[in-house]
Amino acid sequence: MAIALVLVIEGITPALSPTSFRRGLIMVAQMSDRVLRRIGLAAMLGGALLIYLIKG
Repeated sequence: MAIALVLVIEGITPALSPTSFRRGLIMVAQMSDRVLRRIGLAAMLGGALLIYLIKG
């Protein structure tokens, strides 16, 4: 169920605005590895925090 929800959420932007989605991908591709790692770490911690708060 969680994976299905992620797929739905991930598909919204390219379905509604493919041009903006493409521009965003180009911006991400130009970021340094260090910045991408920090964004990934922040996303993981935020997700873990949300799970903790929901399961509370």
